[in-house]
Amino acid sequence: MAIFRQYIAPFFILLVFLFTLMVVSARIWLPSDMIAPAPVDEEIMEEQALFPASERLSVLIKGLPDFPGMAGNS
Repeated sequence: MAIFRQYIAPFFILLVFLFTLMVVSARIWLPSDMIAPAPVDEEIMEEQALFPASERLSVLIKGLPDFPGMAGNS
């Protein structure tokens, strides 16, 4: 058991540390467009501006309206 605590466990800890260091530093070699945060679509924000939050949340409370063209409602 002493061999595990003195040699094997520290070696595994060192391997995990070096692996995480390599993964985190690999971001340096990514193309610049992959490093930047994802762009936000403006269409979604415009749609949210058209419909107030109370109307969007009412679907969660009342459910979707029944449409005659939907499956099971014919």
